[in-house]
Amino acid sequence: MATSKTYQAFIQEQLAPIGEVRMRAMMGGYIVYYKDKVIGGLYDDRFLIKPTAAARALMPEAPLELPYEGAKEMLLVERMEDPAFLRELLEAMYPELPEPKKKKR
Repeated sequence: MATSKTYQAFIQEQLAPIGEVRMRAMMGGYIVYYKDKVIGGLYDDRFLIKPTAAARALMPEAPLELPYEGAKEMLLVERMEDPAFLRELLEAMYPELPEPKKKKR
């Protein structure tokens, strides 16, 4: 099952106040970027993020789920209607995420 446009629009709206968040369609889902670093994605109408130490600390009860078969497990974000929490989460994760890969020319 792919991520619906309705769910994508809802998540985009929830993350909009944070700024510097963008999404890119990818194989029926969306990759989510914060300040040009990949933080996670939308998969089958679920917002999953990379399981960084900061994300685990802020969401200790969050279940680990597979975005798709063969992928690494990611944390399910369930507090989507709490903008202060979402900002704290993304800002806490940011330093732990790898730098974006340089584009080849």
